[in-house]
Amino acid sequence: MLRPIVAVLAVVAGTTISVRAQEVNDYPTSARAEYVFGCMKSNGESRQSIEQCSCSIDVVASIIPYDRYVTAETVLSMAQVRGNLGGQFRSSEQAANALNDLRRAQAEAEVRCF
Repeated sequence: MLRPIVAVLAVVAGTTISVRAQEVNDYPTSARAEYVFGCMKSNGESRQSIEQCSCSIDVVASIIPYDRYVTAETVLSMAQVRGNLGGQFRSSEQAANALNDLRRAQAEAEVRCF
C-alpha cells in the first residue's frame, strides 16, 4: 500500500524541484554567454577568468530575474545615446532603480567569485 504513496510523493517532489530549477535558471544561454564574454574581456582571457565570470553570471542570475537584467542592460545601452532619448534613460527613476539592482548583484558576484 505504501508504494503508490511513495511514487506520488516522488513525482510531486520531482515536479517541485523542476519548477524551482526553471525559476532560478530563467536566463537564456545566449545571455549568459554574452555576459561571460564581456566579463572575460574586462578581466583577462584566461581559464581562471572563465571560472570567475561564469560564477559571476550565476550569482547575478540568482539575485535578479532575467527581465530585470534585460531592463538594466537596456538602460546601460540607451543611456549612451546622445540627445533627448538618451537623457530619458539617464534621468529616469525606473532606469536608475534597474541599474542599481544590476550593480548590487554584480557587486555581490564580485565578492563571491573574484
